Amino acid sequence: MKQSPYHGIFFDLDGTLADTAPDLVAATNQLLIARNLAPKPYEFLRPYASAGARGLLEGAFGISTDHPDFAVLRDEFFANYENALHVESKLFEDMDSLLDQMDQANLPWGIVTNKSERFTNPLVELMGLHKRSVSTVSGDTTAHAKPHPEPILHAARLANVDPSKSLYVGDDIRDVVAGKAAGMKTVAAAYGYCGCKEPPEAWGADYIVNSPLELLQIIFPNKV
Repeated sequence: MKQSPYHGIFFDLDGTLADTAPDLVAATNQLLIARNLAPKPYEFLRPYASAGARGLLEGAFGISTDHPDFAVLRDEFFANYENALHVESKLFEDMDSLLDQMDQANLPWGIVTNKSERFTNPLVELMGLHKRSVSTVSGDTTAHAKPHPEPILHAARLANVDPSKSLYVGDDIRDVVAGKAAGMKTVAAAYGYCGCKEPPEAWGADYIVNSPLELLQIIFPNKV
């Protein structure tokens, strides 16, 4: 059996564990189409998916959270997305193989996302991950969201693992900030959306990977 130096592995959801941008972008473009505006190209909006509704509305409409139209657009976006959560969303290539190998090694893994439970829980279930993930923590599960470490610490408590012997993987600088604050080793998922201005090399992560398969070398450095 493979052995890992880590007691638990935790993943961000959007842009790290799963490629959810197609459905997030579709929900955003529905807003534009409903206002007789041209939809934005997928490749343009994809990086904004890393920051959820806030990022996507900025990309589509050029507005921030203090804009008077933001709340209305956000709520309409949420309704669009809730109605089509799992149309094209899927695990990143080779991620399922990685999860299988962790399951076979009895290595607990969980999900820590800033997505609201309203979307996280049904999506995780639709993707068949709800019985496999030992802890699924959303942005509104605790009193804080990332980059605060509490969601990650909460996931570790639910999994009954020591954070200092765990690994957190994410595609945004806030994931690395939160993981380090929680005392975990961190991995920057450079294959993800990486929507922040700083490149992954500048995030201060312990590792950078360009594909989920590269995580295998970190999680199982000494194959038995």
